[in-house]
Amino acid sequence: MNPKHYQCVTEINKLRQYISCADAVAFDFETAPDDLYRNEEKAALDPHKSHIVGCSFSTAPHDGIYVPIAHKVGRNMEKTEFFTFLHKFLNNTSIIKIAHNIAFESAHAYHQSIMIQPPVYDTICAAQMTLKNNYEFRKLADSGLKKLAAELCHEPLPTFSDVTNGRHFDELDAQDYETVRYGCADSDFALRLYYIFNSWLDRFLPKHRYIIEEIESPTAVYLGLMKHNGVPIDLQLMQERKQEAETKMEQLRNDISFIIGDVNIGANCSTQAFKDYLYKTLGLPVFKTTEANKVAADDMTMQMLKEWCDKNRPELSELFTLVQEYRKWGKIKSTYIDGYLNYINSVTGCIHPDLFALSTETGRMNCRNPNIQNCPRKSNDPVGVRNFIKAPEGHCILSLDFSQIELRVGAFYCRDKTMMETYQHGGDIHAATTSVIFGCSYDEAQDKHLTGYKEQRTIAKNVNFGTFYGLFPRGLQKTLKFKAGVDKNVEECGQIIANLKSGYPGLTAWQEATKHTAAICGYSETWLGRRRYLPNINSSDWGQKSFAERCALNTPIQGTAADILKLAIVRILTELPKYPWLHPILQIHDELTFIIPNDKVSEAVILIRRCMEAQPFLEFDLPLIAEASVGDSFGKMEELD
Repeated sequence: MNPKHYQCVTEINKLRQYISCADAVAFDFETAPDDLYRNEEKAALDPHKSHIVGCSFSTAPHDGIYVPIAHKVGRNMEKTEFFTFLHKFLNNTSIIKIAHNIAFESAHAYHQSIMIQPPVYDTICAAQMTLKNNYEFRKLADSGLKKLAAELCHEPLPTFSDVTNGRHFDELDAQDYETVRYGCADSDFALRLYYIFNSWLDRFLPKHRYIIEEIESPTAVYLGLMKHNGVPIDLQLMQERKQEAETKMEQLRNDISFIIGDVNIGANCSTQAFKDYLYKTLGLPVFKTTEANKVAADDMTMQMLKEWCDKNRPELSELFTLVQEYRKWGKIKSTYIDGYLNYINSVTGCIHPDLFALSTETGRMNCRNPNIQNCPRKSNDPVGVRNFIKAPEGHCILSLDFSQIELRVGAFYCRDKTMMETYQHGGDIHAATTSVIFGCSYDEAQDKHLTGYKEQRTIAKNVNFGTFYGLFPRGLQKTLKFKAGVDKNVEECGQIIANLKSGYPGLTAWQEATKHTAAICGYSETWLGRRRYLPNINSSDWGQKSFAERCALNTPIQGTAADILKLAIVRILTELPKYPWLHPILQIHDELTFIIPNDKVSEAVILIRRCMEAQPFLEFDLPLIAEASVGDSFGKMEELD
C-alpha cells in the first residue's frame, strides 16, 4: 500500500472532483458510539446508538480518499455539506456503489433518511457466490474483508484494534497517517475485490455475476433497511406471558413428578436420568436411536412411546402427554419469551435481528439473534407469541405472502398440463391433487360435504408440499402421521405416490430428467443460474446419492422461488424513496412484512402487490398471487380481498 495514493479530504469540491468521472465507486463508513453508549459493546455497529465518523471512497485500485466528519481530533468536513453530497451519491443511478457488507452501510445511511438505490454491488455477496474449491462456495465466515485481502490481494490489513488501541474511531486524529490508511483501505480493497470477482465470474460463472448485481446486492440494501427498522415489541405483554409460562411449567413439573417421583427431568425432559427411567426402570421399548447410537428422547420418540403405551401400558400414556406439553411450554419460554427479551434494543424498544440472504444452499434468507422467522403458528402457540410483535400507535402491520409459490414454480418447471391449467385458470391445486390421487372428479374434490373430504384434502396438501422433491412411501407415511395426524400404511402411501405420478405425468418426466442432468453436470441450478454443487450425486452410497438427488430436485424449485421473492424486493427497494412511510421489518419464507400508517393500507397493498406479482423473468408463464393481511399485531392479522 503506497501511502501517497491515500489522502484525507475535508473540502467538498475535492470530494466531488474525486468521483466526478467514475462509473464505479467503492465506499465505506467508519462509525463510533454516541456519548450515552461509549461503554456498550458493539454500540458502534448500531445506527440507533452511534454516528458516522467518516467515509472513504475509492475510484481506482490502490487509491482512495478518507472524508472525516465527526472526529474529535483534527479537521472535519462540514456535516451538512457531506450528507447532502452523500444523499445524491447514494441515489445516483448512473454510478455503481460498491461496499463490503452493504447492509451495514444501508442501515447507517437509512438512519440519515437515505435509501441507497441500485446499481449497487456487495463484495461480501460476491465472495459467497464464488468458489473456494472445486465444488464449495465461500461461507460468510470465509468472506471477511481482511481474510479476502490476504488471500486474493496478498496484502495483510491492520485490524481495528491495531489502529484504535482501545479508543473509538472518532478519538483518532483525522489527519493521522494510520487513520487515513485504515479508512481508505476498506474502500480500496472492496474496489479491488469487485474487479477480481467480476473477472472470475465472467470466466467461470457469468450467471452468478448477474445474480450478484441485479438480485443479491440490492437485496442486501433492503436487509439493512429491515435491520434498522427492527420488529416492534409489546414488552408488557411479553412480561405477562413470561409469568404465565413459569406458572404453567411449574404445574406440569409437579404433574410429571406425581407419576415418576423425584427423577431429574431438567429443562426439557431429556436428561440421562429421565431416559434411564423410561428405558431401564420402566423397561419401555427403544423405537429410535441417535446418530451416536444412543437411545433417543425427541418429540417423535415421545409420540411413538405414547402410542405404544396407549395399547400396552395405558397407565403411562398421560406421562407422555405431559412431557410433550412441558417441552412445548419450555420452548416457548426459552426461545420466544426469554430469547426475545434478551434482544430488545434499549433505544428503539424493537428487536433488530441479523438477516442473511446467502446462508442457505438454495438462496432462501434466514435470521439469527434471534431467529424471529420461526414464530410458532397460531395452532401451536398457547401464549400468542405472534402478538408480541405489535405495531406502534396509529400504525398497523401489513404482510404480503406469495400463494403456493413453490408449487407454481414446480408446475412451471415440469410443464404438466393439469398443473399448468389449474394455475392458469385460477384453480385449486389441492383439489386437483385430491382428484389425481383418489380418482374422483375435480368437483367432488372440492365438495366439503362429501365423506372423507377433510382427510383426502389433508393428504393432498401434504403430498403437494413434497411432490417435486421425490416422495417415498415410508417418508410420506411419517409426514402424514406426525404432521397431519393421518394414519396410512406403507402400501397405501405407495399407492398414493403411484397415483400422483400417473395423474401428473409431466412431474415424473421432469424429476428423472433433472436428476439425470445433475448426475452429468455435478450440480443443480435455479432458472436464473444460481448453482448448487452436488458432489455425492454419483456416490455408490445409496443414502448419500439419494440425498443429493433430492437436493437436485429441491434447488430449482425452492431456489427459483427465493430468486422470485428477491426480485420483488428489488422492485420494492426502487419504489421506497417515493413512500418514506413504508417501513420493511421482516421477511419470513415467502412473506414480506411492513409497518405502515393506518390510513395507507390500500396504497401500500397496491404497490407491494404490483412489485410481487410482476412477471419475474420472461419465460415464467404462470400467474403469481400475493395475498395480503393486516392487523395491529402479528397474531391478529386478517386477510384482505
